Amino acid sequence: MRIITGKLKGRIIPIPKTDEIRPTSDRTKEGIFSVIDARTYLDNSSVLDLFAGSGNLGFEAISRGAEKCLFVDNIPEHISHIEKLAVKFGIKNQIQTRTLPVETFLEKPHGSYDFIFADPPYDYYKMPEMIDIVLEEGWLKDDGWFILEHDKSHDFSGHSNCVFSKPYGRTIVSIFKKSEVDF
Repeated sequence: MRIITGKLKGRIIPIPKTDEIRPTSDRTKEGIFSVIDARTYLDNSSVLDLFAGSGNLGFEAISRGAEKCLFVDNIPEHISHIEKLAVKFGIKNQIQTRTLPVETFLEKPHGSYDFIFADPPYDYYKMPEMIDIVLEEGWLKDDGWFILEHDKSHDFSGHSNCVFSKPYGRTIVSIFKKSEVDF
């Protein structure tokens, strides 16, 4: 995987050697960031990367102008990998990390974010609940975006806050906002 554009363009993001990761493909990542670029700005934004894995989405956001990113993953090797890459990329001061299950992390808000990325395992049992928590419990800024990757076993296109849903191969990207204004 590579960073597509921005100040870190072309940097390689190696995949941690665990069996617990399904990295976002470059095609899907390019689709996500094309939608963002067409409708809003990443400049000076705050980002939360849930189920961070390799850090692929958060690093791309920082490369494109996000001010900071908090990476959350329950596997210590993933978080260690992200921290080492941040040092290597010279952006250590722009990241924070938390090693704990996402559902535990979401139990109490730690601030609100402009963009929240979530790439859970496709069989994650709390996916619908996670959407409601993010939208209703102070995690997302009023004009913020919650970007969720899932497969066809979930269909959130009918959710009242889903403003975008598009398949990229096996992965479907659904975007949620608190309101549909200005999407």
